[in-house]
Amino acid sequence: MQGINRRQFLQGITGVGILSGLGLSSCTQARQLTAGKRPNFLVLITDDQRANAMGAMGNPIIKTPNMDALANDGILFTNAFVTTSICCTSRASIFSGQHASRHGIYNFGTHFTPEQYANTYMEQLRQAGYRVGFAGKYGVGPQKDLPVDKHDFWRGFAGQGRYENKDADGNFEHMTTRMKRWAREFLDGCSSDQPFCLSISFKAPHCQDGDPRQFIYDPKYEDLYKDITIPPPPVGIDQYWEKFPPFFQRNNEGRKRWEIRFSTPELYQQMVKSYYRLVFGVDTVLGQIREQLDRQGLADNTVIILMGDNGFFLGEHGLAGKWYPYEESIRVPLVVYDPRLPTRLQGRRRSEWALNIDLAPTVLSMAGVDVPDRMQGQDLSPLLAGKQPTWRSDFYYDHRVAISTIPQCEALVTERYKYIRYTQSEPLHEELFDLKNDPHEIHNLAGDPSQADRIKKMRSQFEKRKIQAK
Repeated sequence: MQGINRRQFLQGITGVGILSGLGLSSCTQARQLTAGKRPNFLVLITDDQRANAMGAMGNPIIKTPNMDALANDGILFTNAFVTTSICCTSRASIFSGQHASRHGIYNFGTHFTPEQYANTYMEQLRQAGYRVGFAGKYGVGPQKDLPVDKHDFWRGFAGQGRYENKDADGNFEHMTTRMKRWAREFLDGCSSDQPFCLSISFKAPHCQDGDPRQFIYDPKYEDLYKDITIPPPPVGIDQYWEKFPPFFQRNNEGRKRWEIRFSTPELYQQMVKSYYRLVFGVDTVLGQIREQLDRQGLADNTVIILMGDNGFFLGEHGLAGKWYPYEESIRVPLVVYDPRLPTRLQGRRRSEWALNIDLAPTVLSMAGVDVPDRMQGQDLSPLLAGKQPTWRSDFYYDHRVAISTIPQCEALVTERYKYIRYTQSEPLHEELFDLKNDPHEIHNLAGDPSQADRIKKMRSQFEKRKIQAK
């Protein structure tokens, strides 16, 4: 592994090639017509879609033509991360633009306080005169606390929801198809007279907890990937799981789910293909929504943002799920498409680090709405405009959701090194990885005497970032 640098690794997990031209939308005349108008927003959040679960991110097998077209029309961020890799906390960070240590949502039963919700991008836009809608998995707090009355259109739900449903006529309706129907209902009520923001929060490609099938795709995609063999993960064999310390291995939820999904070659093929089929379902709905925007004459003034709420292990390190601060778990896809940008700025890749906490301040800045002081993310719009601002080179990560089978952890992620500490271990277990020479995070350098100065510096920087995140 010493011969593989991080750039080579990222070519595998996220792709760094040049985007092929699939056609650029938004002509100059259309941009002139929408100049000066506040933009509409379509915010699409996928659930557990890892960074390379998209063709434009370098995956040669998965089929995501509409996501790829969006990337070719917009800006693709090749280094996008989450600051906590679990649904409830990451979504709270997406909505609020805050680290978990500031918004404090570390469980599935806690919603924003009224003061906190007032500073989410949804409520800020509503107060600024936007028509605001939400559809899908809200993910923050219980049913009784859902912000139904804070939206002009609400089709959100608490909890996980189910993939298999029935429409009003009693016919089968997959959850992802239901999202399309809800999007259509919202857009049917929109016009060019009032700006809108629709947030669509997909369940896909999250598993169906408790169902042995796990990833329940629409049956019409049954033949997709039928004749393809998906390569096994590069660090998926038992020797990588055995590198974890005993406290981590003991009753670990990630290993339990690995047993269900990836413990045999046959299971691995079945599960990964099913996961990919769920992503394809989302991709299809994205294409249909863009077609509706075109039909209604709304496309040329609608910013589309596509982001995953966290990454996902597909057997790497002998794990399934997410939670831990390794690359597969914290990297996500992120595309921002602004049809108002000049053609020369479309279809670009940006390598600057973007975080889930950046989404809210970016939306508000693009809408011309003041960004609340409590937001901690950075506005991505200068990067969209082709500028080269001073940018972050590290970030603080934490996962302190109190689940007994998921060891709690914190981390400092930098361009070259990653420092991890498992906060409940006794004595404290630390990890240090050289991401340039060890991109798969195999060799823990924390106990290496030659790295004593390095880990001391990482600890100091970690403490500084931790304080700043509060």
